Amino acid sequence: MCPAPAPGQPPAASGTAARSEFAGILRAMTEWEDEFAERPPSKSSRKRAALALQKLGDQLVRMRADELAELPLDESLRDAIDEARRLTRHGAIARQSQYIGKLMRDADVDAIEAALAAQSEAQNTRARLKK
Repeated sequence: MCPAPAPGQPPAASGTAARSEFAGILRAMTEWEDEFAERPPSKSSRKRAALALQKLGDQLVRMRADELAELPLDESLRDAIDEARRLTRHGAIARQSQYIGKLMRDADVDAIEAALAAQSEAQNTRARLKK
């Protein structure tokens, strides 16, 4: 007869059965993790990412020309931003904003955000010195 398990411990199973049960559970978890890791991003997450790039592009359109010149932007993105500044109709501005968001997908967004952060920090430093 097997000794009784300690309080709070599950009853001991035979060694082979316990190992095969654990291996089956581990295999199922690994398969689930592999399946989950291989899934592409959801449509909602792709839309959120596209909207974030579009908003960053809108921020670039509102910047002054001298600030914009300091940013690492592709020539096509600079041209699209210049075109967006010339547009006056709401629909045309919206289409151009979407186009800028599309161009932002190919741009180095991390470098642009880093440059924007550096500009913001420099501006905050100048403002503190004026006080």
